[in-house]
Amino acid sequence: MSHSPNLRRARGVTLAELVTVMVVLTVLTAIAIPTWQTHRLRVRRTEAIEALTSIQTAQDQFFGRNARYADATQLALPAPEGLGRSDKSANGHYRVELRTDKDGLGYLATARPTSDSGQSADERCAAFSIDHNGRQRAADAAGADRSADCWQ
Repeated sequence: MSHSPNLRRARGVTLAELVTVMVVLTVLTAIAIPTWQTHRLRVRRTEAIEALTSIQTAQDQFFGRNARYADATQLALPAPEGLGRSDKSANGHYRVELRTDKDGLGYLATARPTSDSGQSADERCAAFSIDHNGRQRAADAAGADRSADCWQ
């Protein structure tokens, strides 16, 4: 019995199939990486919000005992674990600043991304703040109000 050459199947992958797989993987990667990076920036924003709401809670307690708000040296906030500095958020992605009015009747707490954390790429929510009245604000890198987008 003789085998016809048409019945024989070639084994292996053709160059066209390999190129097709590479193109599909490249397109998926081009979509997935920016989406993941955007998601990571959004998730880390909660770190700024948590730091500021912790300050708000501590300030409310301090005001209840002293009839004035604390300055940064008087406010007993725990230092972020492993950082040894109380001016950074829990994972060090934000630098937190507290400014208290001279009369102690007002304050403004602000959180901005640290330059070395990768969070500085978050141009949409570049600064968060909360004041003694509980006003929550956020601004993008150009200074435009993004409070409704960022404080979620």
